[in-house]
Amino acid sequence: MGCPAVPLPDGGQGPPRPTVGALARAHGAALQRKHALSEAQRKVLRAIATCRTPVLGGRLDVCAACGFERAVYHSCRNRHCPACQALSQARWMERRLARLLPTAYFHVVCTVPDNLLNGIALRNRELFFHALFAAGSETLLALCNDPRRLGAQPGVTCVLHTWTRDLRFHPHLHCIVTGGGLTADGAAWRSTPQDYLFPVRVLSALFRGKLLAILEQAWRAGRLKLDGIEGFEDPQKSDSAWRKLRDKLYKTRWVSYAKPPFGGAAAVYEYLGRYTHRVGLSNHRLLRATDHAVTFRTRGDQTATLHPVEFLRRFLQHVLPHRFVKLRHYGLLAPGNVNGRLRLARDLLEAQQGAPAELPPANAATPREDWRALLLRRAGIDVTSCPLCKGPLTSRLLGRPHFEDSS
Repeated sequence: MGCPAVPLPDGGQGPPRPTVGALARAHGAALQRKHALSEAQRKVLRAIATCRTPVLGGRLDVCAACGFERAVYHSCRNRHCPACQALSQARWMERRLARLLPTAYFHVVCTVPDNLLNGIALRNRELFFHALFAAGSETLLALCNDPRRLGAQPGVTCVLHTWTRDLRFHPHLHCIVTGGGLTADGAAWRSTPQDYLFPVRVLSALFRGKLLAILEQAWRAGRLKLDGIEGFEDPQKSDSAWRKLRDKLYKTRWVSYAKPPFGGAAAVYEYLGRYTHRVGLSNHRLLRATDHAVTFRTRGDQTATLHPVEFLRRFLQHVLPHRFVKLRHYGLLAPGNVNGRLRLARDLLEAQQGAPAELPPANAATPREDWRALLLRRAGIDVTSCPLCKGPLTSRLLGRPHFEDSS
């Protein structure tokens, strides 16, 4: 069965591109025959396969002036679906902009050695992901609070990613850190040097120590599953195998890094917004698909080609545990500090700069904007007007009603 496809975004030229949803419909059954999927993975596969299809219902938009008609089907709104993240991302961006500070921001990435820890991460997904957040946030807060360095509390946002550009499993954290922090007594804001946060070797070593300490504690408590991993086949030797692996990890140099600061406060979350609601692969990166091969962009002009079943298997590796929170805030951005220390930090920064920042109040309460108005304001797309004559569109339901934010 060939892979269904959608037209190119320009409406126009060249062969149509495939989508992840079309691949799920065409090859999902073959995937389930060949590989054992978890219940969470099966749910995601079903959701993506039915997304924006008549199965979920929709609406028919009609222009009375020129007779234009289009069927718009509801989205599945699954957080792993590449077709359903734009609206969620836009709403998240609106909320985050109200909490920006008028200061520099750094992008820090905390990574782990794939060849040594991937097996543990795959067998202990929820435990390992929680450990990543704990180790990463504690590392950043400890370094910034160290009186020999900054000696102040920063604002930190961490986002979990689990993929490489070719969809292999690679858990790591993307972190946005303020270029400065609020002193413990709340009396002053201390800024970092303009282009320097802290030594990346110190960052990597401290992150390694904290993560391995958490894993060691889990191992001692019997919560770390290592069955099936090379070296742990014999339960009688598992303790010595763990010590050997732990020592090897301590001796391995981990690579974490901090990128240069962003060009401005508002640019920070515009950039981060591309990370917060990103899934393993967007439909725009898919180039072509046949019954036997899927080709997609990886980096720059480079591409990767996989069998459709292998493509879906890799894609579903990145399904998160049920209700797992993949985006978390710490320090000044922690929920308990938003209406206290965060506001104080903003007041101090505005006083230093001599004028209020052009940002909304940190505790601004704004009504939920209709998705049509939000789409028009952020993307310039007016779904209420006819694309041909710009006349008003009227709509009627197709199939069963679904979600309010169906686009």
